[in-house]
Amino acid sequence: MTNSSASAQIPLDDVAVLLPAYNGQADVDLTLASFSESALVHVLIVDDGSTLPIVAPTIPNMKIDVLRMAQNGGIERALQAGIDTLAARGFRYAARIDAGDRSVPQRLARQRVFMELHPRVAGLGMWTQVVTRNGQPLFFMLTPPAEPNAVRRLRFFRSCLAHPSMMLRIDAVREVGNYRAEYRSAEDLDLFVRLMERYDCANLPELGLYYELNEGGISATRRRRQVNSTLRLQLRYFNALNPYDWLGLAKNLLHLVTPYRALQRVKRVLLAPRAGR
Repeated sequence: MTNSSASAQIPLDDVAVLLPAYNGQADVDLTLASFSESALVHVLIVDDGSTLPIVAPTIPNMKIDVLRMAQNGGIERALQAGIDTLAARGFRYAARIDAGDRSVPQRLARQRVFMELHPRVAGLGMWTQVVTRNGQPLFFMLTPPAEPNAVRRLRFFRSCLAHPSMMLRIDAVREVGNYRAEYRSAEDLDLFVRLMERYDCANLPELGLYYELNEGGISATRRRRQVNSTLRLQLRYFNALNPYDWLGLAKNLLHLVTPYRALQRVKRVLLAPRAGR
């Protein structure tokens, strides 16, 4: 039986979409409307102290709850509260996505099937297509390695796990300490590294997410903090016997001294589709 045919018969009662949001009601609505699953989809929006409170949209085949934070405390604390809330409600899996991104049909069912078949995998990502705010493709599809050993080996050299595409095993996330604010703007890498000390992380080698490149997002406005946090993580978990740890260290030192827009121009040139391909 194929993964797709099996997934169509699997309920999603123990899966919840975890969507942190700070303002941006229209982006929240767009993202949640992109889900298309055969079973009822549960959603927890964590409203991180928005100026105008986020309102749960009415979407067929979707049960949406909103957890309101008392004040804006950052995505790290919002995700931590979201994981704890889902655990208290009895969910086993948290499917991450960010406001503005879009899911492909049956993403949740396919990821859940894989997670059920691979109990050592605590985090499962999917391939990602980067798009503009109006949904136009920017680069080739991002296709990181699928196998856990490759993900672990390359963890500091390239982005092997697209955070908004991840399905996470909630008990494993809480076992390793949940999301935390120690590495601001790199909370995803911090979590993945800790998960990979006890479990595996992997990718389903198929498109699962349309990732919106937002020039006002964390990568642009908090980039220096993000790079500093990543470097601190690299130094803490550095493996001198892994050549990709050395390459990753050099890469992020370069990022530290190179303007963000210059890096984006280089990425566009290197990853843009070529005519005739």
